[in-house]
Parts: sequence; structure tokens; C-alpha cells
Amino acid sequence: MKTLTLHILPEKFSIWQLPPDAPLPKSDNSSLWSVTRTSEELSIVSIAENAPSGVPKEGGWRCIGVKGPLVFELTGVMASLSVPLAEAGISIFAISSFNTDYLLVKAEQLEPACRALELAGHTFTDQ
Repeated sequence: MKTLTLHILPEKFSIWQLPPDAPLPKSDNSSLWSVTRTSEELSIVSIAENAPSGVPKEGGWRCIGVKGPLVFELTGVMASLSVPLAEAGISIFAISSFNTDYLLVKAEQLEPACRALELAGHTFTDQ
């Protein structure tokens, strides 16, 4: 796996859940807004202040993005990111889009996550 160029999204995020048949919530204008519907849930990642009260949610996430676009034939991207973080004891919430991949880590683990990824050979850019 080649060195990946990473960047840190500026916002703090929450991951929250609605029933599987709930209507899609209105998107926000953040740098990342993700919705996944399964037969069991509607899972949303949004900026923290847009997560509604009274729903299951987990706040305090920061996001590391991979500079893309990445070609679909590229293999090992998620492994090259998740393995060094797992070895450092850092839990992730992963999201993939058509162009690239994102890793959410708890805000208090952002600096150790960045260090672990740099030690694994990846670089960070301001955007």
C-alpha cells in the first residue's frame, strides 16, 4: 500500500440512529454527512449540533479523510489505516464514499491516531 495523504475535517461529529422506516433527515452543510439504511436501522453521521435529542447517539467524534479520489481497484486502503490504529488501541467508525474513505475517532484520540498513522507512513495535509 502506498502512502496515503490524509486530512482532518474541522467539525465534531455525532453518530445517531433512527428506526429503519424513518424518513431521511434533512442534511446539514458540514464537510461530511452520511446516511446508511439497513433493515434494522437508519444510521446517520452529522455534525454534533445537528444530532437530535431523544435518539440513540454517540457524540465526540472527529474525522480523518483520505485525499481522493481513490480508484476502486486500489486494495488495502482501509487495512493500511485501521491496522495501525487498532495496534495503538484506537477504535474507529469507518465510512466509504464513491471517491474516498473516512475514519471517525473519538476526539480525545485524534492526536494519538494521527501519530499512529504518520508512523505507518501516511502524511497529513491542511486540505
